Amino acid sequence: MHGHQPFEHFNPDGDPSLLILCDHATNIVPDSVNGGTLGLPPDEMDRHIAHDVGARGLSLELAALLDAPALLTRFSRLVIDPNRGEDDPTLVMRLYDGTIVPANRRITDADIQSRLDSFHRPYHEAVSAQIDRMSADRAAPALISVHSYTPQLRDRPSRPWHVGVLWLHDGRIARPLLRHLRAEPDLCVGENQPYDGQLEGDTLSRHGTRRGLRHVLIEMRHDLIDTVDGQRLWAERLAPMLRASVDETVSKEMADG
Repeated sequence: MHGHQPFEHFNPDGDPSLLILCDHATNIVPDSVNGGTLGLPPDEMDRHIAHDVGARGLSLELAALLDAPALLTRFSRLVIDPNRGEDDPTLVMRLYDGTIVPANRRITDADIQSRLDSFHRPYHEAVSAQIDRMSADRAAPALISVHSYTPQLRDRPSRPWHVGVLWLHDGRIARPLLRHLRAEPDLCVGENQPYDGQLEGDTLSRHGTRRGLRHVLIEMRHDLIDTVDGQRLWAERLAPMLRASVDETVSKEMADG
């Protein structure tokens, strides 16, 4: 086993009613991958192609405010994307938003397997183990997945939404969360914007849909959370809405049950 820890565990013994996940938390390229470089200059590695700008800080602020456990990756999405199923063709990106990734251009199946074994699988195993632990003595946790997106992709229209709520099969948290967000007069809120729902085989499909757990994916526009102050401000704004939305689903299920 390589020496790089592929995930960061925050507050593992926190409130077992919700678990925060951050799939694209850092732009780290571990030394075991091509000597610690993908062949891209630092300004490219600082872009959204390598990580979700601001998502790690926002996730940790939310976890602290909600006293929730959080699991965050410690490898760049360009090493391997944990928010993709193992057979997804975009698991290892060779070209992303106009940038060719030199170390991925001629990647072999053996290299992909090595990255799955070293990074992708340990992260998902840690998520499964945390859910199992949290489910042991009470109702299963709700999953909150935190992502961010660039205000504009190259040669595409700008994206007006401040925050997007993504969901597919399970609207138990998404619907009340959208209601809370839309009640804020200064917010432009996207439902399944700037992306559609969830991908089959992605993190929430794997740990949410397949296990029947309530889940939602939050997309923040990254220019709003690219500073510590922005992360704190948005965490303070989102945390009460998330808590209310999760509590609402629990109350409703108890009433229905």
